[in-house]
Amino acid sequence: MGAAVFFGCTFIAFGPAFALFLLTVAVDPLRVIILVAGAFFWLVSLLLASLIWFISVHLSDPEDSKLQYGLLVFGAAVSVLLQEAFRFAYFKLLKKADEGLAMISEDGRSPISLKQMAYVSGLSFGIISGVFSVINILADSIGPGIIGIHGDSPYYFITSAFLTMAVVFLHTFWGVIFFDACEKRRFWSLGLVVASHLITSGLTFLNPWYEASLVPIYIITVSTGIWAFFTAGGSLRTILLCLPCKDPSASSQAGDVPGSLGGRWKPSLQGKEEENSRVMVYSALQVPVED
Repeated sequence: MGAAVFFGCTFIAFGPAFALFLLTVAVDPLRVIILVAGAFFWLVSLLLASLIWFISVHLSDPEDSKLQYGLLVFGAAVSVLLQEAFRFAYFKLLKKADEGLAMISEDGRSPISLKQMAYVSGLSFGIISGVFSVINILADSIGPGIIGIHGDSPYYFITSAFLTMAVVFLHTFWGVIFFDACEKRRFWSLGLVVASHLITSGLTFLNPWYEASLVPIYIITVSTGIWAFFTAGGSLRTILLCLPCKDPSASSQAGDVPGSLGGRWKPSLQGKEEENSRVMVYSALQVPVED
C-alpha cells in the first residue's frame, strides 16, 4: 500500500511537469541550462528565507505558541517576497544573456525568445519548489504507518500531491506574466503576481481543512493560466488551430472570412499543388547536362 501511495502521489505531483520538461525543454540544451540556473536562483531565495526564519525563531520565546505561529506566517511571507525578488534578478540576468547571444549570433537575433525564457524559468521555479514542498511527505508515504488512523484526514498525501501540482503550474504561469510585466513595465501585473503568490501561500495555513485551501488555489491556478495564455500571445484562433482540421467543403463561409483557417488553407494548398506540377513538368523537359 505504501508503494502505491508513493508512486501515485509522485505521478500526480510531477507527472505534468515531467511531461512539459520532456516535450518542451529537454529538446533544447539552452533551455535546459536556463532551467537549471532558475532552480539555483530559487534555492538561494529559500536559503535566505530559511536563515531569516531561523534567526527570528531563536531570538524569540520558544514557549509562546502564538508567537511561533506568527513567525511561521512571517517566514512564509518573507519566502514569497524573496522568491519574487530573485525572479526579477533572474529576469535581469537573462536579459543581459539574451543581448549577448544576439550579438554573437550570425543573423543578429537571439536563439531563444523572451517568452520562451519566461516559460522555462517559471517551470524551473515550479519544479524545484514542488520538490522541496513534497519530498518529505512522499518519503513518509512509503511507511510504516497508516494515515488517518488516529482520526486525522486520510486524504493528506493525495491532497499534498494535488497542491504540489498546482504550485508547479502557478510558478510557470507567474514566470510568463512576471517577465512580460517587467519587459513592458506593467507594475500592476507585478503586484498581482506577488499578491496571488502571497494569497496562495496563506491558503495553505488553512490545512487540514482542505476544501478551504485546495479549491481556491485551483481557482487561482486556472485564472492565472488563462491570463498567462493570453499574455504569451495566445488567442481563440490559436486554440482552434490546435484542433483537428475540418473538411474545407463543410464550411461554405470559411473562405469569406479573412484570416480564417478555411480561407487560408485551401488556396495555399492549390497553389502549392500547381507549383509542384510546374516543377515536375519543368524538370521533365530538362536535358541532362553532360559531363
